[in-house]
Amino acid sequence: LRSSRGGCVSVLVRAGNHLLLDETVRCVHDALCVVRSLVKRRALVAGGGAPEMEISTKLGAWARTVGGITAVCIEEFAQVLEVIPCTLAENAGMNGLEIVTELRAAHARGEKYAGINMKKRCVSNMLEENVVQPLLVSACALIMATETVRLILKIDDIVICK
Repeated sequence: LRSSRGGCVSVLVRAGNHLLLDETVRCVHDALCVVRSLVKRRALVAGGGAPEMEISTKLGAWARTVGGITAVCIEEFAQVLEVIPCTLAENAGMNGLEIVTELRAAHARGEKYAGINMKKRCVSNMLEENVVQPLLVSACALIMATETVRLILKIDDIVICK
């Protein structure tokens, strides 16, 4: 690690057993990856599943204007994006289906920063709660997911991808 003054720092990690040590090392690595993402692209977006739900909402609306097999693909991709907030809710011990339904309704009302508030166990404005994540992380995940879907659809010429 490099410090702001150009020097290096060391991080000493101690734990009671190897399992805890490995988990701690993974957490430090994850934190460093977040910092690296912010250095590469200095931008933050709301967290708590808000970006995924907003994109899902916009894609669903767009699919209704397109028509044909393309609309079906867009609509399915939009629905798959809802898995991310659902998983967040379930990992927090909440009812995923109930929270995603509430989140979908909030985004339909135009609340684009609405996300899952795990502390209050409800849907709230993530920017007001200071729950943010690096834009680069969300953008890379969406780009990789989109490219994966395009590759799968191209395999048997299911859909002509542009």
